[in-house]
Amino acid sequence: MAISSNAALIVIDVQQGFDDSAFWGARNNPEAEQNIARLVTVWQAAGRPIVMVRHNSAHPDSPLNAERKGNSLKPFLTSVEPALAITKSVNSSFYGTPDLAAWLAEAGISQLVLCGIQTNMCVETTARMAGNLGYDTIVALDACHTFDLTGPDGTVLSADDLTRATATSLHGGRFAKVVSTDELV
Repeated sequence: MAISSNAALIVIDVQQGFDDSAFWGARNNPEAEQNIARLVTVWQAAGRPIVMVRHNSAHPDSPLNAERKGNSLKPFLTSVEPALAITKSVNSSFYGTPDLAAWLAEAGISQLVLCGIQTNMCVETTARMAGNLGYDTIVALDACHTFDLTGPDGTVLSADDLTRATATSLHGGRFAKVVSTDELV
């Protein structure tokens, strides 16, 4: 797979608050953080830009609320010097501060590699927007994880089922290429 010399790695919401299983429930892909770390290492070694995104939840009881410890990035990312650090309060990284699309345009970046938490929420929403905006978008699916989710009828979809649905939607809808970390490194 051809990766541009200035492809941006966008690391989405890899925050300590997602370790609160009492709040979020059962998760999938216990290797996600290891794969995110591998991507970050490769990007740093190649001198490619890394964008770090942090979700500041407006809900006071959320582990991701800016006033809580869980808002902090996971420890394995604290030494990363991102080219851009974005703060957002919605699913899409394109609706954060500073403006991701403006920064990408200024830097001449057209290829994005996405990883992070949650697969079917912020990663998928960012990938869909990136695809709609014309970026060559790649999602490292095994460098993401999510949680079981209950639908309006009470049906619980497993994190693995939600991940498969995300991969299918992004691939089938031509929003993004869905690959593994091994394919990128």
